[in-house]
Amino acid sequence: MTPEKKRLRVGVLFGGRSGEHEVSLASAASVIRGLDPDKYEAVAIGITKEGHWLIGSAAQKILPEVLKSGQRVVMAADPTDAALIPLDRSGGGQRLDVVFPVMHGTFGEDGTIQGLLDLAGLPYVGAGVLGSAIGMDKDVAKRLLQAAKIPVVPWVAVQRADWEREPKEVQRAIEKKLKYPLFVKPATLGSSVGMTKVHSREELAPALDLAAEFAMKILVERAVNAREIEISVLGNHDPKASVPGEIIPHREFYDYAAKYLEEGTQLIIPAKLAASQVKKIQQMAVTAFKTLELSGMARVDFFVEKKGARIFLNEVNTIPGFTSISMYPKMWEASGIPFRELIDKLIELALEMHREKARTKYQIELPEGARGALEA
Repeated sequence: MTPEKKRLRVGVLFGGRSGEHEVSLASAASVIRGLDPDKYEAVAIGITKEGHWLIGSAAQKILPEVLKSGQRVVMAADPTDAALIPLDRSGGGQRLDVVFPVMHGTFGEDGTIQGLLDLAGLPYVGAGVLGSAIGMDKDVAKRLLQAAKIPVVPWVAVQRADWEREPKEVQRAIEKKLKYPLFVKPATLGSSVGMTKVHSREELAPALDLAAEFAMKILVERAVNAREIEISVLGNHDPKASVPGEIIPHREFYDYAAKYLEEGTQLIIPAKLAASQVKKIQQMAVTAFKTLELSGMARVDFFVEKKGARIFLNEVNTIPGFTSISMYPKMWEASGIPFRELIDKLIELALEMHREKARTKYQIELPEGARGALEA
């Protein structure tokens, strides 16, 4: 009789101190449902809006219940210790085999959690510290993409401190480089939180004020009359791109309400594009993935101008949505990888990257006698 194969314990990390907290819950619920129970044991790990860590019991199937009455824990940064330690010291810590972060935005998608997981010695799905931080900062990402000869929409980055100290000068600098209409949004957030379409000078200051509530840096971009095309990328050192999809919002633009609160937005997969356009967008997506030091997964968003058909890379999302209507899994499903298999592949990539990191030397062997000299 062959021994039963041990299931991997997967910590699904959700919630967090971000404007995208609620979106994270919906994505995490989909990931937990997608985990094959014959291969994985799911551990729901919620982070409240105040930053408290909680884990759910077997009876707590609804994620808001975990955030409300789960067991308080802390993540040990010591790789030789238990991964999750109860605050009340009621028992031993709970080890994890791999973590699937499903936290969008600040403190989850920006390299913060990834750094903690690296310290804890835990494999995790998605980009590492550097790639996550770059992907979250749209200004820095645009600079690197521009250096890689990937077209991006013209933009101006505004520091919140500069806007609050010298608003007239900031406004003049924006209007000198860009013409209305414009998009104003936080440079380090997603899901269109804090984003405004600005049609005239009168609308600019309120839009900057709103974006400044959510980030220390604000991105101001030229609005383009374009189709919104998205593509999914999967892999580590040899990433592959899915078929593209198209978003047709029922509002003026694809804002938070159109994404998550209202019906009417159309998702067309595959997008109706010429074969040459599909090939170009896929190549640009893979190049961007490598340029921004990403791994595991990313959704790459493009604009295709309605007149002239110029292609611009809009942004990358290192932890894309995983809800029932999210484009990342839908585009892979249309490319031949169903949801459950996609989850398997992402976990395999996380373990692969962890093994790759483990090959790296972090200490040097000192010659005989040198240690004593250093300790003296």
